[in-house]
Amino acid sequence: MILKLALTGILSVLFTEVSTTQPQKPEAARTAKTETAPSAETTADAKSDPAKDSLIDVEKEIVEKTNAERAKYGLPPLAVDRSLVQTARTHAAWMTNNRTLQHTTKPVGENIAMGQHNTGEAVSAWMASPGHRANILNGGYKRIGVAGYRTPDGTCYWCQQFLP
Repeated sequence: MILKLALTGILSVLFTEVSTTQPQKPEAARTAKTETAPSAETTADAKSDPAKDSLIDVEKEIVEKTNAERAKYGLPPLAVDRSLVQTARTHAAWMTNNRTLQHTTKPVGENIAMGQHNTGEAVSAWMASPGHRANILNGGYKRIGVAGYRTPDGTCYWCQQFLP
């Protein structure tokens, strides 16, 4: 299936589905912009970080919300890693296509989730779970890759991957 990018009035990225065999990116960016404004530091990073520039809005929001949680505990922000973004996208797409929630076999720290409607709900769910929270607040992790896909019936599958 081919995904087509469409830019909305609030610069949210949406994907439309051509067939039912390929997942769609979540439409969470429509409302998430009002939930958390990016900090000056995050905005500066986005301008100078080619890896972060390659993220779609939904992915940027997951990274921003994750780094905001880390900041509450005095932890440095995670840097976007292109290879982790690719593996997170691949794994989230696999989970979406197979309608299953399952961790990857890759040697990475990983948070996965299913059913949350937007980035705020996904990060909140991870922070409410001791194991997922431990990954987000792990001071040894320095890099992150993220993804989220939506099935044709609207179920979202989310993935975060971490490395030192």
